[in-house]
Amino acid sequence: MKGSGALLDIAVIGAGRIGRIHARNVALHPRARLVGVTDPDARAAAGVAQALGSEVISLDDAFGAKAVLICSPTPTHAGYIERAATAGQAVFCEKPVDLDATRVRDCLEVVRRAGVPLMVGFNRRFDPSFASLRRRLEQGEIGTLEMLTITSRDPSPPPATYAAQSGGIFRDMAIHDLDMARFLLREEPTKVYAVGSSLVDPEIGRAGDYDTAAITLKTASGAICQIGNSRRATYGYDQRIELHGSVGLLRAGNATATTVEAAGSGGFRTDTALPFFLERYAAAYQAELDAFIAAVLDGTPAAPTGEDGLRALLLADAATESARTGLPVRV
Repeated sequence: MKGSGALLDIAVIGAGRIGRIHARNVALHPRARLVGVTDPDARAAAGVAQALGSEVISLDDAFGAKAVLICSPTPTHAGYIERAATAGQAVFCEKPVDLDATRVRDCLEVVRRAGVPLMVGFNRRFDPSFASLRRRLEQGEIGTLEMLTITSRDPSPPPATYAAQSGGIFRDMAIHDLDMARFLLREEPTKVYAVGSSLVDPEIGRAGDYDTAAITLKTASGAICQIGNSRRATYGYDQRIELHGSVGLLRAGNATATTVEAAGSGGFRTDTALPFFLERYAAAYQAELDAFIAAVLDGTPAAPTGEDGLRALLLADAATESARTGLPVRV
């Protein structure tokens, strides 16, 4: 039930799968009001709005709300951010701001001049387990971080047509892991080396992309991060992080439907990993909305910022270049 305090009026642009998640979270949030949903697909917008007791609004109307959540296709993001910022709206935008770093810089300058909050949707920072890793690392539990290992594998590959327009695995998929690397390393990587292969779907390779990739990052202090990505994991959505430090180790494993473990003569059995990101990161999506609403209503810092989005993209660009040339790239 909605609380009695001030509510933040939020419009949602985009009624695809991530738009549906965000719209539902807004509709259920005690400090927010879903003023409407807009999408070029009127049927999709109507389905979301009706399910949540809201309404379909025009794109122009969406830019009249106090805040806007941009969940539309990537090519629209920068333009919508600029339009919202110019209108004085607080902005939450799914990653990436754009696939071109120059375009991102231009967009962020518009936001800076407007002086409005902008938060970029790197939801994994808000995952309870990953956020706990950061807190415990900051508390010195494992001493100085020396090696960070991030595993991120999708259960199945996207269509090759998607891969061809996604910006590539490093900008589309690994960018989440690159942001997580920055979040946990707490210093900027200075060198990037990446390799990629097409082992899952030959059509992805023919589209000019990879479905299997590895990235190594090194910081000025010497800390190393290894990121492994695959578009195929037959056992579910594989999301694991390990931090190795000077006096210990922290590890976050996969989330499963239950924690029940069965044992017999054939060994130990547990539930499989959750099927995909909507289920795995459900709590993270709710927590990042909490943070966005608090930034607007309470004045707390909005993070991840547009600058975080830019820096993750620059790392993805470096990984793309390294995989193409076979050489490490200095950032």
